Order: sequence, then C-alpha cells, then structure tokens
Amino acid sequence: MITVVGSINLDLIATVSRLPGPGETVPGGEFRSAPGGKGANQALAAARAGVAVHMVGAVGKDAFAGEALAHLDGGGVDLSGVAFMHAATGIAFILVGGDGENMIAVVPGANGTVGPGDLGRAKFGKGDVVLLQHEIPLPTVDAALDMARQAGAVTMLNTAPFRAEAAGFIGKADYVVANETEFDLYAEALALPTGERQDRMRDFARRTGATMIVTLGGAGVLATKGDEIIHVDALEIIPVDTVGAGDTFCGYLAAGLATGLDLEEALRRAAAAGSLACLKPAAQLSIPLAAEVDAALKG
Repeated sequence: MITVVGSINLDLIATVSRLPGPGETVPGGEFRSAPGGKGANQALAAARAGVAVHMVGAVGKDAFAGEALAHLDGGGVDLSGVAFMHAATGIAFILVGGDGENMIAVVPGANGTVGPGDLGRAKFGKGDVVLLQHEIPLPTVDAALDMARQAGAVTMLNTAPFRAEAAGFIGKADYVVANETEFDLYAEALALPTGERQDRMRDFARRTGATMIVTLGGAGVLATKGDEIIHVDALEIIPVDTVGAGDTFCGYLAAGLATGLDLEEALRRAAAAGSLACLKPAAQLSIPLAAEVDAALKG
C-alpha cells in the first residue's frame, strides 16, 4: 500500500513558442485544462504502476473539484481520505514552451487547509510507503513524517517545490527526491560542504541516514545511499512536454519500493516512466502504464 499525502489541483495549461522573460508578454497557442497537483500526479503514477494507493488531501466544493479528481477516481485510487472544503480547489497555471520546458505558478486553495489533524484520514501501516511533497502546509508534511515513522512505514519526500523552511526536516525521510536545482538550494540551506554534487549528496546521506536521490533531466538520476553512488540513465527521447515527468518518477519509484524492488531497479523503472511521461502533453494524461514501461525497458 502507498499513502500519498499531498496536493490536488486543476491545471490550466497554455502553450507558447518560448517561455517569457521577466515582464515580457509572448503570444500563446493552445489552451487546455487537466487534473494535476504533485500529490495527485504521484498517486496516479503509483496506481498505474500497479500498486494500491490511498490519497489524503482536499479539494473545494466547486465546479473544478470533479475534474481535478476524475483521473484518480478512474485509476482506482482510494479517495476516502480526500476532504471537500469551502476553499477553492487548487489551481496551477502552466506555460509550456516550444522546447518542452515549462513555468508553473500554483494557487493552493483547498490544499492550504490540509493540516496535521487531517492525518487521521491517512492509512500508515507497517512496511507501507508514505509519499509526500511540498504543495501542502509544511507542518503537515513534518507531522506526517513523524507519524509514518512511528507506524513503521517507509517515507519518501519529494522536496518540490523548494521551500527553505523545509530544510530542517527533510532528513527525517527514508528517501529524499529532489531535482538538481532543488538539491543545490537545500545544500546551501543546510550548509553542506562546498564541492561536487555527489560529495554533497554523500554528506547529506551520512548526516541523516536518508537515501538522497537527485533527478538530472535527460542525464538520468543519481542516488547516494551511505557511501554508495548509483547512476541510472534516462531513456533517449525528444520531449514534447516535461510537465509531470518528475511526479511520474516519484510515483513509480514509490511503487518499486513498495513491491520490494532493490533501489537500482526501482530507480531504473522510475527513470524510464519519467522519460515516457515527456512524450505526451499534460501531467496525468502523460503518465505511462506499467506495460508501457516494461516495453520501453526491454527495448
């Protein structure tokens, strides 16, 4: 079982020929809406990887809620831990450039109401995996790490988006996942010794006992467990849209760990899934099924 405590959004997505600079206006192309939110994306990815998933979060009592939950419901995710609040459903405004890169602004809405008291709706069992991110209030993330550890669950924290005030507790997680920019920012916030990224990752792992995982985009994934370094390549692809690729990686990694794969194999499957997610637009629609990941790994 995987329990995801996190955000549920509706994404409002516009394509542009290139991403604008500060103060710049560029003409747009297509517009669409799609379910999103880092928590929801990761929950759906884990479910598509073939693992039972329970979602804890909140949406509004508004017209956006049904659309935001549609793929989770259709994908078999247990939504009994999702509350309906008077606040608006969370919204993400996404610009996608012609090269597949993106810019995102998030309005939390109901996600901002998810407090430590809501963790009573969670299912933290011994040996289960609890998956968390930073799009809900950080005291709730911190409390969830403590509650999950007390229950004997394995914890995995995706440290996105970067929030400096989280630096004090990210080391509580068994597995910490960051992209290279986020890791470098946390390394500064934690005053890790300057030097090569691998050395800073090793230092973090030694200090905390956590496994540190850094995603490198097209260059794959780097992980440190104690002094061990693991590097896994991404698939060679031409990206269409990178929105949701990191969330797909996290959901598949959690699924691999929950089903007993060793870390290197779990990373390999997660990296392949994240690569495949770049081949289609929108966060949740792009998440591959387990059979597609199997086929890609077999070449």
